[in-house]
Amino acid sequence: MKFALWLPFYLLAFVLIEHLPQASYWPTQLPLDNAIPFCEWFVLFYCAWYPLLVAVGLYLLLRDAPAFRCYMAFLAVTFFASVLIWLLLPNGQDLRPQVFPRENFPTALVAALYRIDTNTNVFPSVHVVGSVGAALAMWDSPRLRAHPLLRWGVPVLAVLICVSTLFIKQHTILDVVSALALSLLVAIPIYFIPWDRTKKLP
Repeated sequence: MKFALWLPFYLLAFVLIEHLPQASYWPTQLPLDNAIPFCEWFVLFYCAWYPLLVAVGLYLLLRDAPAFRCYMAFLAVTFFASVLIWLLLPNGQDLRPQVFPRENFPTALVAALYRIDTNTNVFPSVHVVGSVGAALAMWDSPRLRAHPLLRWGVPVLAVLICVSTLFIKQHTILDVVSALALSLLVAIPIYFIPWDRTKKLP
């Protein structure tokens, strides 16, 4: 469980930085972002991020300790690196619609998300790095990888979550690309370089 102790510190850091006064920020949107239509139904995939990360974490905690340690290491490093980037490079995006094209349950859910999470501190997208982390952890665990539905379902869901951040105008293309780059940078030493997991990360 000690490998999950970073989570409350990250949540505290996230809340604090979200409430820091920000006179100006670097807008991360590109002209191409304007070509992506707003589609409120993708909020369902966006919200799937939370149970996905928890479900993968709980399963690995109970059934695959080495994979759990790697999963926690990946999330901790990428999440705190994101916070550091937000502090050093204040950023945000100006893509959120002022008026929703329709009034339905998904748009109400998007509106609630907008109220909870500001349009700042978006580069890189933690939703993307978390989704990549869940997919990597699933492939890293022989127990999970043995199930065909999970072997392909989790990566597909991860891709849909990443795409959803664009369609509900929560993130920009640059936010997603930077998150993928950060994920690769952190994944290489954790997942792609062989090492004895019984001796590392004690």
